[in-house]
Amino acid sequence: MGDQLTADVVIVGAGISGTILAHRLAKGGAKVLILESGPRVDRQKAIDTYRSALIKVPESPFPRSTAAPGPAVIDLEGYYVQEGPDLFKSSYLRLVGGTTWHWLGTTIRLVPDDFQMKTLFGVGVDWPITYDDLEPYYAEAEIELGVAGEGDLGSPRTTPYPMKPIPLTYSDKRIADAIGGLGYTVTTTAQARNTDTYDERPPCCGARTCIPVCPVVARYDASVHVKKAEDAGVQIVDEAIAHFIDIGADGRVSRIRFKRPDGSEHEASGKVYVLAAHAMETPKLLLMSKTGALPNGVSNLSDQVGRNLMDHPIQLSWALAEDSLAQSRGPLSTGGIDGTRGGAFRNATAAFRVEFGNDGWTWPTGGPMSTVGELVKLGLRGQALAKELSRQSARQLRLSSLMEQLPDPENRIVPAMDQLDALGIPRPRISYRVDTYTRDGMSKAIGVHDQIFDALGATVREHDPEPQGAGHVMGTYRMGADPATSVVDAQCRSHEHDNLFMLGSGTFPTAGTANPTLTIVALTLRAVAAIQAQL
Repeated sequence: MGDQLTADVVIVGAGISGTILAHRLAKGGAKVLILESGPRVDRQKAIDTYRSALIKVPESPFPRSTAAPGPAVIDLEGYYVQEGPDLFKSSYLRLVGGTTWHWLGTTIRLVPDDFQMKTLFGVGVDWPITYDDLEPYYAEAEIELGVAGEGDLGSPRTTPYPMKPIPLTYSDKRIADAIGGLGYTVTTTAQARNTDTYDERPPCCGARTCIPVCPVVARYDASVHVKKAEDAGVQIVDEAIAHFIDIGADGRVSRIRFKRPDGSEHEASGKVYVLAAHAMETPKLLLMSKTGALPNGVSNLSDQVGRNLMDHPIQLSWALAEDSLAQSRGPLSTGGIDGTRGGAFRNATAAFRVEFGNDGWTWPTGGPMSTVGELVKLGLRGQALAKELSRQSARQLRLSSLMEQLPDPENRIVPAMDQLDALGIPRPRISYRVDTYTRDGMSKAIGVHDQIFDALGATVREHDPEPQGAGHVMGTYRMGADPATSVVDAQCRSHEHDNLFMLGSGTFPTAGTANPTLTIVALTLRAVAAIQAQL
């Protein structure tokens, strides 16, 4: 055995939840160790890599590790072992700083009804906590990240946003004017993006590379808390790939074993252990840690680890408006429609949130590069080509509706014991299906999209026939009051091992329609007191 590291708290995963927790605990006097499977990121190098990348996708700026491989949107079966019937299309990053390196920055809250889906609508399950239980931590999370916004977006508030909102773009305002008589309200999107100097970070410069990397850290990413944690004394060990959790005779976690890229074996031990390694890698680690005493893996007497995999399947639509929308200005999205996130219809059909894009057809078609190709085929060259490219690009609009998805135990991730990576660690095997509840919601979203396109006099329109991934992986070690049907309790503590906690969107019993990051942070902050008490 190689290194034998010790700390009061051992955390697996240096993403947003792991680093925020580590920072809080270290400020309280705890000795904290984080094991991160991926390498560190040099921001400037990532920006340069992205500029020169021939294929510009969310993962393209960042270092890829053979020792800690991960999924990519252009190769959905390169790491995932997909068993269908539908492809799971969301990816994540295994890096110091985690997936917030390439997130959009949207920080909206779940709405109150999201916590009581079974009680109110007869579908899904209820959370073991209510919106009111989490509301103070939402407010705290907004301060921690630096959120700019206005309005409650369907989620009652007791505190103001830390910053004034990112203003609606010309495109947002044109849409709002056009659909004014249709009964929809265009809302300003709350986002962890500075409108003023905040937390020693500058305001947004409008670079429009929010996905995949903000050049000035105006949009929050977890590198902010990586630095804060290390400044507070936290030890972060990168390229430390956790692969086994040992449980002692007393039923408590006794150590976590990890490998380095050279294949060497090491271990870390502490008083409290926290898994914050994403909703794919956390359940995989739990399920890999099988013993004679725990034949189903760690914390899995309920058989719910790895099950109930959810995303926010996206209905993607695009059109060419009659007049200019002045696209490609500001962050990638600044406005949308939140009124479709709740209602009595949720007993039969998924809720959704409509996001307005400011990036033209970049996502659906690869525009403006694809537009150039089409115009060249029509014979345009020189100034005529440039003029028509500018005219069309300014009119191109993308709409994305993020759909609610219900928990389904057959949607799951398990370790693929017959498909190993370079270190001999199983890849994730995924079974996944988008059900009629969500697909019926997609049909409703198409109707809303068409209303918007009609109001803008669109001459060209397309609706993607299949859902796209939102990058919102949820549900695979859900919280609940009953240990027979859930993995962790309301404080994110394992029902079975009292010194083991789990953070991240894997704890979500249901998905709602809110981008999950703010809720991840709120649940992390809520768990701090329980972890400190355990220490």
